[in-house]
Amino acid sequence: MKVTAAVVGSKDGPFQLEEVEIGEPRADELLVKITAVGMCHTDLSVRSQATPFPLPGVLGHEGAGVVDQVGAQVRDFRAGDKVVLSFDSCGSCPPCQAGQVVYCQQWIPLNLLGGSRLDGSATLTRASGDLHGHFFGQSSFATHALVSARSAVKVDDDVDLSQLAPLGCSVQTGAGAVLNVARPEPGSTIVVFGAGGAGHRRRRERRPPEAGIRTRGDRHGQPGRR
Repeated sequence: MKVTAAVVGSKDGPFQLEEVEIGEPRADELLVKITAVGMCHTDLSVRSQATPFPLPGVLGHEGAGVVDQVGAQVRDFRAGDKVVLSFDSCGSCPPCQAGQVVYCQQWIPLNLLGGSRLDGSATLTRASGDLHGHFFGQSSFATHALVSARSAVKVDDDVDLSQLAPLGCSVQTGAGAVLNVARPEPGSTIVVFGAGGAGHRRRRERRPPEAGIRTRGDRHGQPGRR
């Protein structure tokens, strides 16, 4: 199936719209029509090659959209469902079985290093040469994404997907940094540097309620006072 994707051809190269081919969903996969996607710093760090991912490639890992096709073994989704996408996981290793999918033993090859499925097969191709996809299990800088059903979360039909796309990375990163790592005590103060999706979520997820955030700052704008 022909789709349009934003391809980064080389280090520090631009995002260029190209026509590429996307495969059919396997038995455990979904083909999702992307309607909203966030831009994360990780996408930019891959473009600069500060973060390893093979180029040329299609990035994007904060995708949200509507299910277009459903693999034969998928039971929890159907065409027309609204979904938010996140990273991939194997589902079979001990951390995955314990519900700790972020610690999946196959996380790095599934999401970052290979530019393909775990078995080396491509999700995206193009006639002009090599193309790497499956970035964070999705490569959602495209009109469509081919993802494992494990990467998708169904949401209500009446929600605005443009507001939910950052859930795939920045929201869970910011919230997790506060709730699972910082764990502020009553009376403590948190300073957040960076007022993007992750920074705002760090502000919103401060716990307990007595912990306050006094300042958030962004190098490209004026610091905000709270």
